[in-house]
Amino acid sequence: MSRILSEAEIDDLAVGAWIIGTGGGGSPYLNHLSVKRLCQAGQNFELIHPDELADDARVAVVSTMGAPLVMQERLQDSVDAARAVEVLANYLGAPFDAIMAVEIGGSNAFQPFMAAAHLDIPIVDADAMGRAYPEAQMTSFAVGGLQPWPLSLVDPRGIEAVISHVPTWKWMERSSRALTIEVGSMAATCKAPRTGAEVKEWGVIGSVSTAIRLGAVVREAQATHQDPVEALTEAGDGRCLFRGKIVDVDRQATGGFLRGIARLDGLDEWSGTRLEIDFQNEWIVARLDGHVLATVPHLICLLDTLSGEAVGTETARYGQRVSLVGMRAPDLFTTPAGLDYVGPRAFGYDIDPVDPTA
Repeated sequence: MSRILSEAEIDDLAVGAWIIGTGGGGSPYLNHLSVKRLCQAGQNFELIHPDELADDARVAVVSTMGAPLVMQERLQDSVDAARAVEVLANYLGAPFDAIMAVEIGGSNAFQPFMAAAHLDIPIVDADAMGRAYPEAQMTSFAVGGLQPWPLSLVDPRGIEAVISHVPTWKWMERSSRALTIEVGSMAATCKAPRTGAEVKEWGVIGSVSTAIRLGAVVREAQATHQDPVEALTEAGDGRCLFRGKIVDVDRQATGGFLRGIARLDGLDEWSGTRLEIDFQNEWIVARLDGHVLATVPHLICLLDTLSGEAVGTETARYGQRVSLVGMRAPDLFTTPAGLDYVGPRAFGYDIDPVDPTA
């Protein structure tokens, strides 16, 4: 089941990962270029299904932690991505057998690729979110009650740290976030190591392939002059909730996050309506004329209406013509345990979750 990804699939991953990143995870543009350059230089990227992992296999779980706006100003380096894995491997006293993304959304979809180019290990077709979330405890591994430590963190200036123990997942978020803010609100991290058995039981399986498939759908629609938003909605079992234009974006980088609200005026059948979307790195809650349309944990995807490609919380700007598409979250995150970590109340909203596809 393992396969070497083609350069075209790398291109499709960039499109699909940005869409299911729900506005966050950082724009994949720069990391996509880095991985394409590695491909063109002869680097192969092997993608394996989690079932190919031995139960006792050691799996590194990687991401860039920080505010998406900062990630557009400071380039992410594949050497730093690999170094975060090496630091944790040295701390644990053993190398890793495979690598995976903590989140498939945005630029973090490429973090395992960037690290794998230096480590010569395969990439697992799974992640721990099925999208992007802003905080370290918002993962399927946390929902499963797995151990949240240790974690390594690497800064481009050579700052390296290991958090060896924390009492809870939330404390891992707080401590690693504080370190990330101190080094400029962006750092390469390797999260708590996982076994093959844990990935198979608690990972969001097939998420890399899903992102590639959705990206391919959009790129095919563009090439054949079809409506890419409609094609994506059908392929992702989603629903188009709104079409309009952005009239205001109020955002600021604070506390290691990009927070704010985007306001949109409706077009076509939504003419005369106003959409507001709250965000914390990712799109969190969407309201149409005050009525809640969609919330986390479900996927709230803001897309350029013409191209079907994603609009991120850090790239949204006045005048863009956009469409809002909702897709259902993985079932694990809609359970009571999952909602404790990633439901609206986990973000401070005293509302029940709203499934945009219902």
